[in-house]
Amino acid sequence: MLAFNHNLESNIFKLQDELQNGAYQPGPYHGFYIHQPKKRLISAAPYRDRVVHHALCNVIEPIFEKTFIYDTYACRREKGTHKAIMRFTEFCRKNKYVLKCDIKKYFPSIDHQILKGLIRRKIACKQTLWLIDKIIDNSNPQEEVVEYFSDDDLFSPVERRKGIPIGNLTSQFFANIYLNGLDHFIKEKLLCKYYIRYCDDFVLFSNDKAKLHQWREAIIKYLESLRLKLHENKSQVSPVTHGTTFLGFRIFPEYRRLVRDNLVLTRRRLKRLKAAFIAGEIDMATCRNSIMAWFGHAKWADTFCLRHKIAEIYL
Repeated sequence: MLAFNHNLESNIFKLQDELQNGAYQPGPYHGFYIHQPKKRLISAAPYRDRVVHHALCNVIEPIFEKTFIYDTYACRREKGTHKAIMRFTEFCRKNKYVLKCDIKKYFPSIDHQILKGLIRRKIACKQTLWLIDKIIDNSNPQEEVVEYFSDDDLFSPVERRKGIPIGNLTSQFFANIYLNGLDHFIKEKLLCKYYIRYCDDFVLFSNDKAKLHQWREAIIKYLESLRLKLHENKSQVSPVTHGTTFLGFRIFPEYRRLVRDNLVLTRRRLKRLKAAFIAGEIDMATCRNSIMAWFGHAKWADTFCLRHKIAEIYL
């Protein structure tokens, strides 16, 4: 980043020339694993490629934004996790049951051919499509996914290119496009009034338990057209009063809690902060800012006593 910004103007013009004459070639990803809440490969693109990703999204976002339903909350302006959980609470109080759905290995399963086809429904510019294809085709190898669908032969799962890197702005946006048809299917075909999606996590609400089970089977069938499958044992109907884990919170009709794993990670992080402060590696302002940032997230759950206790100890 520093090297790019040191000669920012010349680097920007060089990128512009490469994009205009078709010489642009994305660089290699730097991959690393995170293990919370589960093991996932995170892929960091070179800084110059991230500049291209942002520029591309600035162009194509308005085209697709008008096609998205209201209640999809990932990677969209004026949306986000906290608005999603507020909407969840609202729907939770109007219904008796919830169907929470979880797609198996979503990002590694996104089919390149299907994704390109969905994008071509809205974009016709050859240069823009060339760049989009270049970014998709340059995806680094993801976790192997071998799933069979209707009309597949023995080699179909390994012959079709799939998987886009978690970490790209473009990947987050492509992930929204990939499930946009599902959103409209659920709202317009299944006529589900209470529905929320955040990337590949989505929930349906109803007072009719049997209807939710019917919708679940219809969703499984629809997802086959996208070469995706649900985690069937993680995609179940339950009463809203039992509480539902969604986006790091355990949500009940009248209150919300942070999930246990979040609290465990927070305690470990606070211990590391304290040790770093005592060792003189960070100052009080840095320590305070880190804690206050977590407070900003935790306040969306019923954590007043917890935050007060942490403030007494660390602030």
